[in-house]
Amino acid sequence: MSTIQPVIVTAKHDLLLSFYTQLFGAEEIFRVPAEGPVFYRGLRIGDSDLGLVADTAPRTGAAPRVLLSIGVDDVDEALGRVEALGGSVSGGANDMPWGQRVAHIKDPDGNPVNLTQPIPAS
Repeated sequence: MSTIQPVIVTAKHDLLLSFYTQLFGAEEIFRVPAEGPVFYRGLRIGDSDLGLVADTAPRTGAAPRVLLSIGVDDVDEALGRVEALGGSVSGGANDMPWGQRVAHIKDPDGNPVNLTQPIPAS
């Protein structure tokens, strides 16, 4: 279990589960309740955990103050699959001076996510 675990509260629980599973290879590691309509799903992406909480009326309004940054093997490949999985692309991939290739997207619920990949040293 991660020491710090981001949790997304959403009315689009199944859509987000599909998005994070298909784009990042997330695996369900925990579910509450075990049977019937789900309230909480714990997901594992690589060595990190992400929670999804089902809420039919999550609060909206203020701009998000949390950004997920998820490392992928190939930013450009992942970026090409975002829209087909219900997300949106906020910005194309760019090589950053701190040694990462980064693209800005939003998941199907509008949460900001950065796709990151180390730039190999030349």
